[in-house]
Amino acid sequence: MDVKSLKSFVAVATLRSFSAAARELHTVQPAISRHIAGLEEELGSSLFIRNTREVQITAAGLQLLSDAKALLKQFDEAKSRTQKAAKGELGHLRVGYLPSACLTLIPYLVKRFHTAFPHVDISLYEMTAAEQLTAFKNDEIDVGVSRPLPTDGVAGLSSALLYRDHLCVIVPEEHVMADNHKIKLNDLQEENIILFHREEAVGLFDTIIHLCQANGFSPNLSAQPKHMQTLLTMVASGLGVAIAPYCVAKLYTKGCRFIRIEKDETEILTQIHYQEKGLTPTAKAFVELAKTSADVIQEQMKVLSFDA
Repeated sequence: MDVKSLKSFVAVATLRSFSAAARELHTVQPAISRHIAGLEEELGSSLFIRNTREVQITAAGLQLLSDAKALLKQFDEAKSRTQKAAKGELGHLRVGYLPSACLTLIPYLVKRFHTAFPHVDISLYEMTAAEQLTAFKNDEIDVGVSRPLPTDGVAGLSSALLYRDHLCVIVPEEHVMADNHKIKLNDLQEENIILFHREEAVGLFDTIIHLCQANGFSPNLSAQPKHMQTLLTMVASGLGVAIAPYCVAKLYTKGCRFIRIEKDETEILTQIHYQEKGLTPTAKAFVELAKTSADVIQEQMKVLSFDA
C-alpha cells in the first residue's frame, strides 16, 4: 500500500470510473487498474464491483475510502511541513541577547521575522556575552546577539556586525560635570569608577581599562555589577561614575547624565553570533534577516546616540 495506489483508489471511488480516474491523475487506465489490483491482493478483499455499465464500491472499499482520505491528508500535511521546515518557515528559534545592547533591535528583528515566518516558535533569553558562550557550548541557543565573543570560545562560531556604538561617561545628575557636553577621560582619575563586570563582557572591560591607561591613569574601580541596569542605579545613587556604551541610555536612566568622551573614537560593536555548521534553516533565515537589517539598525541606534 503506497501513496500512488491510494490516490488511484480514491479517484476511482470518487469518480466511479477507471477512465475518469486516469484522466484526473494524468495517467493511463492500465496503471490505475494495476494500482487497484495490487491493493485488492494486499488486502485480500475486493474494493470494487465492476460491470460494463458502472463501478460500484464494496463495503471494504467504503472503509478504505474513509481511511485513505485521512492518510492522504496526513501525507500532504507532512510534505508541506517538511518543505516549510527546509525553508526555515517552520520550527523553533532560540535567541540569546544582551539586554543593554538590544532593547530596540531585538523587537525590530523578531517582529520582522515573525511576520515573514509566523509558524516558527521563538524563544528569547536575556544573556550576557559569557552566558551566551555557555549556551552555545550546551546547544541551548541557535543565535546570540551581544558584544564580540572570544574567537576561541566556541568552535566554529561565526559573527556578523549589527551596529557600532561609542563609549560615554555616566555621572549622577548632581555631579559637578553633569552639564558638560564632553569630558576628558583623565578628568575621572580621582573618581570612583563603576564598570560592567569583566567576566560578563571581557572585551568591553579590557577596552575601557586600556583606554584609561592610554589617558595616563588606572581607574579606581569601586564596583563591577553584572547587570547594566544595576550599574545605572548605582550611578544615580551617587556611588560613582561609570564608563559604558551609549546604548545603555535606553534602560531606566532617571538620575543619570550621559557625556561624550573627548577625542575618543573607540567603537563598541554589537554582533549576531551563530555556529555555521549545523545551523538550522530557521536560524539561518533569522541570521540572514539580521545581516540585511544592519544598516537600518545602525540608523535606529543613532536616535539615541551622539551621532544623531
